Amino acid sequence: MSSEADTRANYIDPALKAAHWQPGNIIREHYFTDGRKLASGVRGRRCFVDYLLHKDNRFLAVVEAKKESEHPTKGLQQAIDYAKKLLVRFVYSSNGKQTYEFDLETGKGDYIEFYPTPQELENRYAGVNSDLGQQLRNVPFHLEGAMQPRYYQELAVHAATDAIGKGKPRVLLTLATGTGKTFIAFQIVHKLFQSRWNKESPGTRRPRILFLADRNILADQAINTFNPYEKDLIKINGEEVRKRGGVVPTNAHIFFAIYQAIAERENIEGYYKAYPSDFFDLVMIDECHRGSANETGSWRAILDHFGSAVHVGLTATPKREANVDTYDYFGTPAFEYSLKDGINDGFLTPYRVKRVRTNLDELVLTKDDQVIEGESGQDVYQVEDYDKKIIVDERTELVAKAILDNINPLEKTIVFCENQNHALTMRDMINKHKKVKDPHYCVRVTSDEGKVGRELLEKFQDNDKDIPTIITSSQMLTTGVDARNVRNVVLDRTVGSMVEFKQIVGRGTRVFDGKDYFTIVDFRGATNKFYDKDWDGEPEAPEPGGTGEPKLPPYTPEPPGGTDGPEPEPGETKPRLKVKLGKHRELKVIDVETRYIDENGKPLTVQEFVERLITQLPGLFKSVEELRRIWSDPDKRETLLGKLVQAGFDKKQLATLRRMFEAEECDIFDLLAFLAFEQPMATRKARADQVRTNSTFFNQYQQEKAQQFLHFVLNRYEQTGSSELSRERLPALIELSGLGTVKDASTAFGGKPAYLLAAFKQLQQQLYNVN
Repeated sequence: MSSEADTRANYIDPALKAAHWQPGNIIREHYFTDGRKLASGVRGRRCFVDYLLHKDNRFLAVVEAKKESEHPTKGLQQAIDYAKKLLVRFVYSSNGKQTYEFDLETGKGDYIEFYPTPQELENRYAGVNSDLGQQLRNVPFHLEGAMQPRYYQELAVHAATDAIGKGKPRVLLTLATGTGKTFIAFQIVHKLFQSRWNKESPGTRRPRILFLADRNILADQAINTFNPYEKDLIKINGEEVRKRGGVVPTNAHIFFAIYQAIAERENIEGYYKAYPSDFFDLVMIDECHRGSANETGSWRAILDHFGSAVHVGLTATPKREANVDTYDYFGTPAFEYSLKDGINDGFLTPYRVKRVRTNLDELVLTKDDQVIEGESGQDVYQVEDYDKKIIVDERTELVAKAILDNINPLEKTIVFCENQNHALTMRDMINKHKKVKDPHYCVRVTSDEGKVGRELLEKFQDNDKDIPTIITSSQMLTTGVDARNVRNVVLDRTVGSMVEFKQIVGRGTRVFDGKDYFTIVDFRGATNKFYDKDWDGEPEAPEPGGTGEPKLPPYTPEPPGGTDGPEPEPGETKPRLKVKLGKHRELKVIDVETRYIDENGKPLTVQEFVERLITQLPGLFKSVEELRRIWSDPDKRETLLGKLVQAGFDKKQLATLRRMFEAEECDIFDLLAFLAFEQPMATRKARADQVRTNSTFFNQYQQEKAQQFLHFVLNRYEQTGSSELSRERLPALIELSGLGTVKDASTAFGGKPAYLLAAFKQLQQQLYNVN
């Protein structure tokens, strides 16, 4: 039988050679994703193409190989999906005898006799790039050590430099949080530097570039990434200007600033005005949705001043009503990479949701409740009113206890609170009920903490340190906190916009070894935004001429200081109502609903999730008999358990299934047979008892020690389940049973380790009635 490898060696390789494709223009067996993270460190399938044809730093075509006996276009659809991801226009699918060409631009395909040459294929892409764009593509990435760009990072950098090469004045890149926007920004700058690009006359001098952020932490992270250009960069801030006697620095090529530090403020002329308007060739705006495009924002004045420069915006947020101004300003993104893509490709961590409801989610005050300050203005308070209209410390305490109940004690956790005071109360309540003694176990990190808060945040971000474990915050941590090992994101605040929600969810998505998923613990229903069509769908196309509908107010950037909003001054607004609840109220969590997230980013209830999993089962075994044969062999069972994990059934899901079908006393075999084939379930005790009464089976082993060992294994199975029957457990079982060493056990079973293993397997065949 011929294989795909035969097709490649005997047909495709010679055909490509005949079309003048050189080895340097062909990437074979190209894996370009990591595979979605599944349970227990297992990953889903990686995206892979048999051949990727490229020339002049552009991917040109994907070639899919099929066995000679198969239809030539059998794998075409998947190859098209992969080509779309790689922004490739042409797909070829061949079984050696016939070759099919598909053009994604026209949507048409046909059989061809010969592959096009590299030059012919490149000519078909003519017009998509300028000479300058091609020159920028040809500058190699700056990579240190074994570092390689991910496929989408490479495409994003090329998309930006192509746009700059074509003279576009505004360029937008939309990439999910955690996908390496700063790395992309650095590579763009590197290419512009190396080619001596500038606005006036490319090739004559190196560019001057302004990198604008709205947080010190973001600017500092960027400066670290730009370290290879250390001699060329400087940070513009008050300290730097004072050092120079009130003169702004000009002797650098890359300038970093947070916009609050250079914008106009009371009694201070904006530092940016000290620069000629044509000083910068390029302005790069990080998290540009936070105000760059808002007409009234301070950023806008800075961007208008440097209006002749090319403006490159980086954002994690697809077009939404809340940030429509950003897209009006920059136009359609040159490149997009969504959260859903990042998770399905395995570059970001998947998540699950725990929606927690308490019996205070709807509060009706009674005469037993004591008003401490303020006065009640309504009869019923809803969950979104807490810490805005009404402060109830007992509720915060209940939430704090529920947080501790729903996380492991040393899992890094960020708690988003309504405001800075709420974050203080939350910290105090968590510290009141925590089990870990360390005084820094739970800390507040908001703008009020200043330097102390930043130092605690740095320790929290250090993956080698367990403490601080929990940080409470309000606005400060919605963006730019690069803590890779965050396992829980807790929401005890009302999240206003989709933009903000995306930023918050992004705090947990960074990949870390041993982190299969993170959990969003939601006390206020904020995760209902997942059900919104805007959550992670395609961005809306800009509507021609507008609709005449009123726009929602834009998402306003945070105030100077770059973190939380200031608390209202006393007397500015009427004081919030503060209440102490009557002592006879019973406060409790009434429901914790776990929701799993499907590959489209939509939450599924446990019931829906299980129903979807059950549809996967028939692909793993065809009949009860086949399942029985697999399950009774420890090695085949391990392979099947691995396949179950791939299908979404990890230990946690199997435990959930057992609870749902009241099958805790049963074997997983019985549960699977019931789900797939509606077979009645037997308990583990019933299975073990049936074997115990089978004297014929036991009598074949003459030594009493051997029989005692088999009975011991049965008892362990009855207590714990089929995990005790794996081959890896055998040495431990021998030791626990008091039989001695593996050698002693082998002696009891006739002198050879093979006899011992055969008896162990035979016992399992008896358990599952395999003849």
